[in-house]
Amino acid sequence: MERKLTQSRLLAFREHLLIEERSRATVEKYLHDLRVFSAFLGDRPLSKATLLEYKAHLSESYAVTSANSMLAALNACLRFLGWQDLCVKQFRVQRAAFCPEEKELTKAEYLRLVGAARAKHNERLELILQTICSSGIRVSELKYITVEAVKKGEAEVSCKGKNRRIFLVSDLRKRLLGYIGKKGIRSGSVFVTSKGKPMTRHAVWREMKSLCKAAQVSPSKVFPHNLRHLFARTFYRIEKDIAKLADILGHTSINTTRIYMVTTGTEHKRKMENLRLLL
Repeated sequence: MERKLTQSRLLAFREHLLIEERSRATVEKYLHDLRVFSAFLGDRPLSKATLLEYKAHLSESYAVTSANSMLAALNACLRFLGWQDLCVKQFRVQRAAFCPEEKELTKAEYLRLVGAARAKHNERLELILQTICSSGIRVSELKYITVEAVKKGEAEVSCKGKNRRIFLVSDLRKRLLGYIGKKGIRSGSVFVTSKGKPMTRHAVWREMKSLCKAAQVSPSKVFPHNLRHLFARTFYRIEKDIAKLADILGHTSINTTRIYMVTTGTEHKRKMENLRLLL
């Protein structure tokens, strides 16, 4: 049997991912990556040689993390098709000792973004920023912030096959109740479009980017997941409990949570200066 990524095989792999309860975003990401590989492969049949050639191409064309995610998608499909012998190893990545400052959102910058949303009279965006940053939820989990959850003071979040409770701090809860009353939202998701549908990840991302200039924050720092990172760093600095933080964030592995704990270069340098190991 000739080994080719036919349309029927890709559709079967898609169904497999959905049965495995992978998120829609993950499924679409995997299929996109497989289409990139198919375009590179052309009419050639699959072989270890072509896989290694593709890996070399990725190393020249993409950042290591992006290349590894594309190889992960390809390997998952190969395993599903029973072609494990064609799988290739991902690139080895040394864990960074600190993160670039141009990518880490500070608390001061976050507050300026909230202020910019308020100045634009965009109360929905103002509350979205504060909801994500004060609870640590993913932007895709905003749909679980419902009228019922706000009244109860906690939300039941389901993501990647795991369920967890998210508590809404009292001040946020009061603001959300005020917003709900003002907008006349009786049930369901609090953050909805003009058509009553839950806000999408892209819509939130786009609105956040519109605040950059007014808030004087670099666009490279302004995206929803950075609010989650800020929550994680702030929580850990106060509590020093990474296991509890992992539970709150919905991480299966503490190693995933550790990524959120990486400090900036400036903070890393300051800690090294404080060692005072020179005479």
